[in-house]
Amino acid sequence: MKENKDITLENHLDNHFINRTNWLRAAVLGANDAIISLSSLAIGVAAASTTREPILLATTAGLVAGVISMAAGEYVSVSSQTDIETADIERERQELQEMPAEELEMLTQIYQKRGLKREIAMTVARELTEKDALAAHIRDELGITETSQANPMQAAFASGAAFSCGGIMPLLVTLFAPVEGMEYWLYGFTILFLIILGVISAKTGGSSVPKAIVRITIWGTVAMILSALVGYLFGVNVS
Repeated sequence: MKENKDITLENHLDNHFINRTNWLRAAVLGANDAIISLSSLAIGVAAASTTREPILLATTAGLVAGVISMAAGEYVSVSSQTDIETADIERERQELQEMPAEELEMLTQIYQKRGLKREIAMTVARELTEKDALAAHIRDELGITETSQANPMQAAFASGAAFSCGGIMPLLVTLFAPVEGMEYWLYGFTILFLIILGVISAKTGGSSVPKAIVRITIWGTVAMILSALVGYLFGVNVS
């Protein structure tokens, strides 16, 4: 009977989207950054260029640099977060050894603030402490759970791979679109790419599709308009 309940609980948890937060955030960030930054870069160069080569070179260089930068940056960022979490866990372990009574009282107060009566909160705190005191404090005092803990390698790979996938799209436009008016081709296809990304991210994360599309296209449009404006203002003829 217990086994059936456990299986049901696991299936129930699998129906939620919170466990996708870490890799989905990195993937959406990578793809979105690639599409917007490379398209904006290409639009800026295209606005001041009369040939394809400078546009293609700038986009390719941006793609290579972006993949490395996104993966490395995500790895360093998540590793720093992991280091902080590890240090906090070790500090909590030490506090449990040095002042168990105070830590039990802290856990009790946490459950009281969540709405439990003092007696019930104390009972829950004691039972969880007897089972696994450190796990209880990590979860309820520090707020660290399995779904919130980030994996540096997973985040770096997701971010780098997503940047590659997103960056290929504007690169293909610079390869095949006419040089004359390329900035308009880039803008049109980039909006299309962003809409697709918005739909995919919303579906994967279980959120509102229209809201995701509006959010991602508005900021993408602003970035591309500013980049094109820079190209036109400097007006350097790149040939």
